[in-house]
Amino acid sequence: MRVRAAVAESPGAGITIAELDLEAPRRGEVLVRMRAAGICQSDVHVLDGWMPAPFPLVLGHEGAGVVEAIGADVSRLRVGDHVVLTIAPSCGVCGYCLEGRPNLCDLAWNLSGRGGLFDGTPRFSRRGGPVHQFSFTSSFADAVVVPDAAAVALSDEVPFDVAALFGCAIVTGVGAVVNTARLRAGSTVAVIGCGGVGLSVIQGARIAGARRIIAVDVQSAKLERAAQAGATATVQAGSDEAAAAIKELSPGGVEYAFEAVGLPGTIRAAWDALGRGGTAVVVGLTRSDAEVALPAFDFVREKRILGCYYGSARPGRDIPMLVDLYRDGRLRPEVALEHAIGLDEIEKAFARMRTGEAGRTIIRL
Repeated sequence: MRVRAAVAESPGAGITIAELDLEAPRRGEVLVRMRAAGICQSDVHVLDGWMPAPFPLVLGHEGAGVVEAIGADVSRLRVGDHVVLTIAPSCGVCGYCLEGRPNLCDLAWNLSGRGGLFDGTPRFSRRGGPVHQFSFTSSFADAVVVPDAAAVALSDEVPFDVAALFGCAIVTGVGAVVNTARLRAGSTVAVIGCGGVGLSVIQGARIAGARRIIAVDVQSAKLERAAQAGATATVQAGSDEAAAAIKELSPGGVEYAFEAVGLPGTIRAAWDALGRGGTAVVVGLTRSDAEVALPAFDFVREKRILGCYYGSARPGRDIPMLVDLYRDGRLRPEVALEHAIGLDEIEKAFARMRTGEAGRTIIRL
């Protein structure tokens, strides 16, 4: 079948809207007719060359749609199901999967950067040549074929614009709180960076029962959204001032600091904002060559730093649970939404992302 998709031809070259051929799903795969896709900072990082990837490439990894066709041996999903795409499909049989850490699945980790599905090849092509898929998904297209493990069914009561966010921003941010940090109720929290993921961290901390949530960002518009998400205090500061500003509001430092930017300076600020026994969680995606220096004596103070990929999530368990929180009114994804556009406007949306504009952009497909 023929589909329209946003194709990145090479790093730094921008995006073109092109017609591609999409192969039918093979064994263990499903074809999803996309309805909405969110634009995440990770898409910008790939397009701008921060992250290595094969090109040409259909970007997008946060999306929702309807199952239109299924391949052989697919029993978990049916035609007509509403689904959220996930960048963390898992094989179910490797050591990481068996110990309950499917976000670190051997098969998915070894293949995710190669631009194909579980057999290593993409389902998009153009004039006989392959067009690669991003993190198994590629949601910036009218339709996409993905492994069935990369699609999680959800209630058709959830609007597609909202459902798309569950595939990345929400599961990453809330998961960082409840899965990675295992935040204790009554704790003090700082969140550095209040984009889509940071706002989800704030909501996760609120739901988990944090008594104080300090949101830090350089943009006042993002801090306004942070307050709507549940921050009890906001600080407009860069990485150099962030730790001191947090400690003014929480003398002695906070118990948990979440970094949702992905820069060495903000990671260090999260560390410096901790009190004794505190935990820093690095949620933001960094450049592959970035390094962070930490004062070794702080480990005597029992400070800890944790890495976080995709909210340490089990997508098949966590995404439905998060949808239930949304339906109960406890989780409000719409706080992050600002723009809804068509596929042809995607370049303008990327330009807004590079300026650090506050809200999330959703592409309606």
